[in-house]
Amino acid sequence: MKYEKEINRRKTFAIISHPDAGKTTLTEKLLLFGGAIQTAGAVKSNKIKKHATSDFMEIERQRGISVATSVMTFEYNDTLINLLDTPGHKDFAEDTYRTLTAVDSVILVIDSVNGVEDQTRRLMEVCRMRDTPVIVFINKMDRDGKNRFDLLEEIEAELKLSLHPMTWPINSGKEFKGVYNLDAKNLRLFTASTKADDDDTIAISDLSESLLDEKVGERDAEQLREDVELIDGVYGALNVNDYLQGKVAPVFFGSAVNNFGVKEMLDTFIHIAPVPRSRETSARTVDVGEDKFSGFIFKIHANLDPKHRDRIAFMRVCSGKFERNKYYHHVRLDKDMRFSNPYSFMARSKDIIEDAYAGDVVGLFDTGNFKIGDTLTEGEDFYFTGIPTFSPEIFKELVNKDPMKTKQMEKGVSQLTDEGVAQLFTQFGGNKKIIGCVGELQFEVIQYRLLQEYGAACEFRTLPFYKACWLTSKDQKKLDDFLRFKQQNSAEDKDGNPVYLAQSEWFLNTEITNNPDIQFHFSSEVHK
Repeated sequence: MKYEKEINRRKTFAIISHPDAGKTTLTEKLLLFGGAIQTAGAVKSNKIKKHATSDFMEIERQRGISVATSVMTFEYNDTLINLLDTPGHKDFAEDTYRTLTAVDSVILVIDSVNGVEDQTRRLMEVCRMRDTPVIVFINKMDRDGKNRFDLLEEIEAELKLSLHPMTWPINSGKEFKGVYNLDAKNLRLFTASTKADDDDTIAISDLSESLLDEKVGERDAEQLREDVELIDGVYGALNVNDYLQGKVAPVFFGSAVNNFGVKEMLDTFIHIAPVPRSRETSARTVDVGEDKFSGFIFKIHANLDPKHRDRIAFMRVCSGKFERNKYYHHVRLDKDMRFSNPYSFMARSKDIIEDAYAGDVVGLFDTGNFKIGDTLTEGEDFYFTGIPTFSPEIFKELVNKDPMKTKQMEKGVSQLTDEGVAQLFTQFGGNKKIIGCVGELQFEVIQYRLLQEYGAACEFRTLPFYKACWLTSKDQKKLDDFLRFKQQNSAEDKDGNPVYLAQSEWFLNTEITNNPDIQFHFSSEVHK
């Protein structure tokens, strides 16, 4: 394998969680360990005016949530880590789903106080579709939360995930005293309001040592001995292969805000997490070790820098070596393109790079040539599969408030929907523009960005649709007849694919029953 050394030192992963579980805080602590940032910022609150490194859109700063996936690259112990911080907010779930197609593993953050939440369930479903290896970080142990055994039981039952504790907490909340590393056999002591450092780590290979009683008190020492004996009996040693196949998830306990328990997880992560893997395409499996370059676009972000009208397409390199200024084949457009300023990212800052290897995420300056799912190769024609567009849940008509700004509006809507923030449908027999989103917050973001970035004012009118279904049929005439009869409920997506907009579940089921020759799809993956 020509690039084996480069591939084997790369780990590409995403951090996922329910909003407010501490994902962005954990991201910052990992960056601190990698020396990528010197001081941790904080997501906006009433008292703190600094911002998290990874939140770079104005609307994110105002609300203190991540709404766009950020990409950060840093080195730690000779490992090159590509970290993708995803939106936690459920209204931006689709961006997160697509990001999960670009990574090789995932760290799932769970709030020890709230346990498993709705968004956590949905994200795990996407991980399961691809058997993505998962490491679980149970955060906020310094707050009064659920019993640790109950928490593990809840995660296993709710997420249908087999867990394997790698560290174990001593109490929680005000009584939280630290974590015991079951693998390295050492204890890290916790002191409230201080950051953990290596001096807090005490090697205790035998838990019967009296040193343990001295450090945590007799009662807690006895409890830890009982817990560890039980865990060792139930779980034994971690089978790394089971983790790599997505069957078992190692679990770590800690407090990200206090930088506690994070290093143990990071050290284990770089040791066991998968290196970049081979991937399926419409034509064949592309082996990660192939000499020829291939990669796909999983995200597009317009106006990363408000001063310059730029669009950046985020590309995951899947094989070979990507080189600056070399021509590559854009499969969908069937044309060759070269990139003179490819970027690597550290959240907001961008560095021009000369080359990239499998597992890397590269930012490509885009003048409107890319859509999500586009593939670049060294000449071969295929698409990377498994990059779905899901049916939206809320539909609204886009109304232009200023006819003089029609051009700006069209351009803005086109670019924002290319980014995958929302989906654009155009009603048949008219030019009514319908925006479909997963959540209400996306409409606010679109309205805000259209005004701020394109100078176009719009409003939205709610439409009574329940779901969008992509239609296919072997009998073109039947499909055309259906679309003609159902004109009020028919539209096409940005790529010209026919879509049926159902008013309710009952209407949808009726149409499916009455039209056996037409297939109704809830994601657009089928069209690739």
